[in-house]
Amino acid sequence: MRSIGPILLVEDDNVDAMTVKRALKDLDISNPLIRVVNGEQGLRYLRDGVNVKPCIILLDLNMPRMNGVEFLRIMKDDPEIRNIPVVALTTSRADQDKLECFDHGIAGYIVKPADYNGFLNAMGIFNRYWTLSELPDAAETKDVELDEAVATDR
Repeated sequence: MRSIGPILLVEDDNVDAMTVKRALKDLDISNPLIRVVNGEQGLRYLRDGVNVKPCIILLDLNMPRMNGVEFLRIMKDDPEIRNIPVVALTTSRADQDKLECFDHGIAGYIVKPADYNGFLNAMGIFNRYWTLSELPDAAETKDVELDEAVATDR
């Protein structure tokens, strides 16, 4: 990743979260990973002025309380956080989910491969793409050093 800002993972499944964490480590991506388990927690994290804004959000779609599409719709309507890039990282291959995500300004849509090597390959491509992508200077996260954190329901 170009920025050392945190990556926000909005993911309810512990195994999938551990897989993302392992892939980031295996790919030498040193951005801190902050995990929340549903869209409500994700919005709360993003709107808390104490928290460092993430350089990107990895978003699962199928979650309890507030799913990924609902999170995306609300987030993209909020001028304070709408410019943070969001990539769906989901098991859903449903065209309806893809259409809704792109209608709400998602930056990318990745279907989680079933095996770890496929997942690692997908995350490697994701990393290369975001390293090469040009973002406006205002969207760049300030350089900060953070320990890995797990946001919890407050």
